[in-house]
Formats: sequence, C-alpha cells, structure tokens
Amino acid sequence: MKIAIVGLGIIGGSYCKALKAHTTHTVIGINRTQSVAQKALQVGAIDIIGTPETLHEADIIVLCMYPQACVDFLRENGRYIRSDAVVTDAAGIKTALCPQLKELSEEFGFTYVGSHPMAGKEKNGFEASDENLFMGASFLITPCGAPKAAVNKLAALALEIGFGTIKVTTPEEHDRMIAYTSQLPHVLACAYVLSPCCPKHKGFSAGSYRDVSRVANINAKLWSELFLENKEPLCEELLELNKNLGALYQAIKTEDRQALYELLEQGHQVKQALGE
Repeated sequence: MKIAIVGLGIIGGSYCKALKAHTTHTVIGINRTQSVAQKALQVGAIDIIGTPETLHEADIIVLCMYPQACVDFLRENGRYIRSDAVVTDAAGIKTALCPQLKELSEEFGFTYVGSHPMAGKEKNGFEASDENLFMGASFLITPCGAPKAAVNKLAALALEIGFGTIKVTTPEEHDRMIAYTSQLPHVLACAYVLSPCCPKHKGFSAGSYRDVSRVANINAKLWSELFLENKEPLCEELLELNKNLGALYQAIKTEDRQALYELLEQGHQVKQALGE
C-alpha cells in the first residue's frame, strides 16, 4: 500500500520509521515545515515528500497533528482523498473530534476510522521518533460507523508495525478511560513539580521522584487542548483524586494511624489485585 503520514512529529515520525522498518509499504510524508520532511527523507523514514495533492495516491492516511489541526487539514484538503481510502488520526481525544472528522469523511466520500496509539515519550519532534515506539503497545480504534473491512485493514497495519493489543471502543469510553490513564497522570506530575522543593530535589531523590515527575516534561500547547476538549471526564477524575488526597491528608494531619493504614492498604490491595 501507499500510506501517507501527515505531521512528522514524534508520533508521525515513529509511524514512518516503523512502516519502513517492519513493512514493505511506500511511505509518503507530509509536514508543514519542509526541513523536517527533508530530514525524514534523508534518514530513510519516508519514500516521498508529499503535498496535499499527493493524498490522492494514498490507501491509508494517518493524521498525526493536534486535534483541531486534523479537522482543519481535512476540511481544506479532503477533496484530494480517494473514495476507497481509509483516513485515521492519532489524537488523544475522540468524543469532540470523531463527529467532526466523520462528517468531513461523508462530505468528501472517504472512510474515517478513529484511532489512538497508546505510546509516547516526554520529548517531542521528529528527532524523538523511534521505529520501535509502538512495540507491544495498545492500539485503540473508535470505528465511528466505519465498515468492518476498514477497521480490520487499520488493525492489521497496526499489528504489522509492532502494536501488541488492538482494542475497539467508543469515543465516549475512550475519553473516559484516557482521562484516568493518561491525562490525570500529566496533571498530577505538573502539580507535583510546582512545589518549591522541586528545584532542590537533586541529592534527595531517586526512583519515586523520577516516576511521578517524568511526564511533567509536557507539550503545554497540545495537552492544554487535550485537557479542555475532555474537560468533563478529566474533572471527574480530578474530583476523585482530590477526595482521596483529602482523606490521606486528614489521616496524617490528625495522626489517625488506623485510618492511614487502611487507606494505604486499600491502595496496595488494588494494585496487587491487578498483578502489576
């Protein structure tokens, strides 16, 4: 197949490198900054530097941009996409995004299937991309009414480039769970490093500090958009976190050893039951 990757940051770049490393598909790279596309071509991550007009050649198109940028790109360039092509995105929100992309697919006549690769790093940009980024990771699919053949085509491609698990879900369930598994940890990490103790941590910190603070090295523009587009599920998780922190605070403040033990043991039991 010919596969077009639009947006050559860490996720788009990793798609390109994984496709070249693990498949024989032709990779078309489209990027706003041409120097990045040139770099991708030089290192062999793509076969062709594409333009919107090149989309007509693609069997699968993967939009690896900020959510609103995906909508804008399709609105401006959907007319170049073939009717038998499958278009997907890599955005971390779905409820706010999928209906817009689905509507555009119906307007221009191609097939849209939502997806989200559950992989990443704290670093951004093409330089941080990695051909093995997706190895063993989960690939989430939100079909949004797409034919089963299109969903299967996308799932097969994901397995080809190293994903270990394919999970089909709805946009609503996706956003509910991502609020907990992805967005809440980023909020927590940012809140954690805002402590005045953080700049003085060296010499006093080890694995616990690294584990909690790691994702505070955040792309503020992207994650601001993701948080606000998924406001309600994320706020529900923040309320739950605040409730649990408040219970721990109260037990420590009042020296309620039994209550503190029970809260800590409850957390231990939950984690142990998961076998992780």
